[in-house]
Amino acid sequence: MSSARRSSLSSLRLLCLSSLSLFCAGAMAACPALLDRKVDTIDEKPQSLCEYQGKVLLVVNTASQCGYTPQYEGLEALFRKYRDQGLVVLGFPSNDFGGQEPGSNKDIAAFCVNQYAIDFPVFAKTSLKTNPLFQDLARASGHSPRWNFHKYLVDRSGKQVRSFDTRVRPDDPKLVGEIERLLKSN
Repeated sequence: MSSARRSSLSSLRLLCLSSLSLFCAGAMAACPALLDRKVDTIDEKPQSLCEYQGKVLLVVNTASQCGYTPQYEGLEALFRKYRDQGLVVLGFPSNDFGGQEPGSNKDIAAFCVNQYAIDFPVFAKTSLKTNPLFQDLARASGHSPRWNFHKYLVDRSGKQVRSFDTRVRPDDPKLVGEIERLLKSN
């Protein structure tokens, strides 16, 4: 192989590697600040919330021994109906209100699967008062959870956050309408 050809191939390789690194850096930088964090899954493994960038998110603080626990069924129905359009429900079990989530992560995982066949992502039990994600959601929406099953709806950009009170059921027309509106927007 001639030295001119080798030099040309080296230049091409360098250009490809540079382009790839710029693309990767751009993709990593695209993660919204709200999602730019790691949290533990219900299986106690760290997971980056950047995985959900570009999705419409419904973030909910959950509890398995609450009068609102049947909302799990509606949350799963929303997830199944709209996930192919880009909705992801994220469940965050919490024992903050009434001690209604006393179990371990393993207990919570078993409950979610056995009682409600939950397929949406559920994360490790957390305290909302010290959870940076929930602090940021409260700041962005102007509302903090006052009970279990408070819902935050986050747009695809990760910048707009709407808050829905515990009493707003997953099939409430206001919530569903807002989800559908966000799914249609880019």
